[in-house]
Amino acid sequence: MHESGENYLETILILKERKGVVRSIDIARELNFSKPSVSRAMGILKDDGFIIMESSGEILLTERGRTKAEQVYGRHRLLTAFLQQIAGVDSETAEKNACRMEHILDQEVVDGISKYMESH
Repeated sequence: MHESGENYLETILILKERKGVVRSIDIARELNFSKPSVSRAMGILKDDGFIIMESSGEILLTERGRTKAEQVYGRHRLLTAFLQQIAGVDSETAEKNACRMEHILDQEVVDGISKYMESH
């Protein structure tokens, strides 16, 4: 899956936790993307089995989509904490960098950071 797809799934997960209901317009506002761009992405995620789009416009994560979203968001939280605690950067810098890093690190690296954080 591409970084953009992971970002969309993560955003759906976060918005669902924050608002309870997620629609395309919510995603567009959160990411500052156009509604047509979000609609196109939602079509791809639906076709790939990551989301369900209700007739009401509500977007739901499938089990597969939730698993992927939680994996990406877990990486994000781990990397944010690592950058704040170990690198000593402020929360905004940590968030911004974690968002980019979460998509490119090998699982072995993430596992190593996780073990380090657990033991310190």
